[in-house]
Order: sequence, then C-alpha cells, then structure tokens
Amino acid sequence: MPPTLTIIGAGPAGLMAAETARAAGLDVDVHEAKGSVGRKFLLAGVGGMNLTHGEPRPAFDRRYGERAAEVGRWLDDFDADALRAWARGLGVETFVGTSGRVFPADLKAAPLLRAWVHRLRESGVRFHVHQRWLGWADDGALRFDTPGGELAVRPDATVLALGGGSWPQLGSDGAWQPWLAARGVDVAPLRPSNCGFDIGWSAHLAERHAGAPLKPVVAHWRDAAGREQQRQGECVITATGIEGSLVYALSAMLRAAIERDGHATLTLDLAPDRPLERLEKDLARPRGSRSLSEHLRRQAGIAGVKAALLHETLDKARLQDSVALARAIKRFELRLRNPRPLAEAISSAGGVRLEALDEDLMLKALPGTFCAGEMLDWEAPTGGYLLTACFASGLRAGRGAAAWAQARR
Repeated sequence: MPPTLTIIGAGPAGLMAAETARAAGLDVDVHEAKGSVGRKFLLAGVGGMNLTHGEPRPAFDRRYGERAAEVGRWLDDFDADALRAWARGLGVETFVGTSGRVFPADLKAAPLLRAWVHRLRESGVRFHVHQRWLGWADDGALRFDTPGGELAVRPDATVLALGGGSWPQLGSDGAWQPWLAARGVDVAPLRPSNCGFDIGWSAHLAERHAGAPLKPVVAHWRDAAGREQQRQGECVITATGIEGSLVYALSAMLRAAIERDGHATLTLDLAPDRPLERLEKDLARPRGSRSLSEHLRRQAGIAGVKAALLHETLDKARLQDSVALARAIKRFELRLRNPRPLAEAISSAGGVRLEALDEDLMLKALPGTFCAGEMLDWEAPTGGYLLTACFASGLRAGRGAAAWAQARR
C-alpha cells in the first residue's frame, strides 16, 4: 500500500498539497470542518477572482516584507506564471488587468474550484467534510469531531492547512494555536492584516459619511530607511474609521506603529492633482458671500467627505487661513487608534513562525507534520499575492510530505 497523508483544511494551500502529494503516489485524505471546500477562496472571488499578480520578480517577492526571502523560495517552485499555467490546465484562461492583477477570463472563482475538486476526486483524493480537527490524542493520533462521533486517524504524514484567524465563520478560526504551542511549536500571535483602522469620528461625520469613498488620495510615509514614500489609491470612510485598498496596502506598517507607539499617523494628500503653491493661491482668492464649503469646492475641488474631514479635524482659525488650509489638504493627518478586529480582516499576520519549520515546511518539533498557507507567519497585501503564496506553500508542503512519507516506507 502507498504511504498515507492526511491534510487538514481544504483551502487553496490544502488542496494544492493534496494535488502534489497524490501526484507523487500518496494515498491522500482531506478533512474539512465546514460542509464544503474552498469557502474563503469563493469569498475572495466575489466581485472578481484576483488569482495572482503580473508584477515581475523580484519586485513580486518584496511584497512579502520581512519574509520576502523565505516566500521567494516557495515562489521558485510555483510563481505567478506557474499559477496561470496551472489554471489553464483546468480549462481556465486568465488575463492581466490594468492594475497588474490577474483574473480568470470570466472573473469567477466557482468554475475554477469545481474543475479543481473534480480533478482531485478523479485522481483518487478523498474528501471528508464536517470533520473538525480536535488536536492530537495521547498516542499521537489525529482526533476529529465528526457527525458519527469522534474519529482517530494515524497517517504516515500530515499537512496542516488551517488558515489564520480572519473570517472565522468560513473556517479559519485559529483554534489550532494552543494545540501546536503545547507541543513545542513556536507560534506568533495572530493579528489583523489587510484591515481597517479605528479613528473615532464624531457622530455627525459617522452618520453622514460612513461608506463614502475617499478618492483620489495619495498616502505619504517614510520607510524603515527613512526614505520618503508615496502611493496613490482609494479609501473608504467607515462608522469607526477608515479602510480600503490603500489602507490595506499600508496595514502592516500602520499596525506596527500602533504596537510601538500606541497610535499611527496616516498622512494623505486630499488634492493630489494640485501643487501646494497653486492650492495656496486659489484658496487665497476672495470668497465674498460664498460659504467655506463652496469656496473649497470651487477653488480646490474639495467637497463631500473630503470637506467633512477638514471640518472634523481643523479648528476655525486654520479653516480661515488659506495657507494653513492648503497645507492641511496636502498633508492631511489622521490619527489611527487601533486596527479593526481580526475577525473582520481580509487576512492575518502571525502564526507558525517559519523558524519552527524546515525547508520543506515540516515542523521541527513534530517530524512528519507539515504546515502551509495562511497559518504560517507571513503576510502580504491584497492583489493576488496572498493566494499565490498559499498555493506555493501548499505545493512545497505536499512535496515535502510525500518525500518524507515515502522515505520511511
């Protein structure tokens, strides 16, 4: 009989590990706590399935921040081009959008997932849903809570692909953390990533402008080396603060500042198409009987939520001073109090530290047990980078598990 592999978690990382190990000849069983596979993958496809990104390497690798070197080695095995070729093998063509993001031709996740699961079943991979992992028994067996009662499984190798802690209703609830920590695995606390932040608006602004897009704006900050950086994008005002693609892209840096200093400052240019000198000159023009709001709209193109933000944060003296007002528009500072809860985040940071794993993603403290996907301690911005690393880590863990199990037969 071939070696046996149990995979816990049926997201992209777990499914890729299953495909890789099955192709290597292992007998593969996938256990999933929910009633169907790939639930978070399907959610990611709402509004357009962003599968990966067209950015070339090594710039692509740098999106993984402090873990760029480690994730880069996974991408050596399975990068964005490999992912697109893999999708093509399932009958799904892809295209690169104007932003560089890569999408299936029909923009949908479901057809890709259906084709993938069908191919896995045809290859002999077995799926077991409604089976929630409960950790290990005293004898090392894997324990599952199933509709028919508790089940004990003793495979030759195991791949854990349990996700992080975001969107727990879809299965990634982080319940595995204490079980791994109790067995000597170094686990960094899970924290929100690609998330919104709380500011603490007045009731007036929250009631009138929650949900309003803030665009276009340019964020300004200094990187770890002290170099001035900027990025154009969009934000959305929420009832408690701010979120959106631009905020998500900076969330790791903003979260780190809050952890270090107790708050973070997000500096935005509310009028990126107008130089400061022109803005000062335009705002200095007499406004006559016009209101300040009308003056801002006519002379600076500032209206709606942007004007509301200025009224929310500037005192009367600064609002009446054309120079001070122009400078505030060009360097508008928002004080962020804290990130939104992990359950609301798109993804999570923290998890099994990569130092606790060998190059094949096997736990040093638990030989024969491998980890993949978002439960590992890495993070990336949205735009296809998250999914790409999940696929790549799943392939590496599946390959490692197959080699390990076969070497012991």
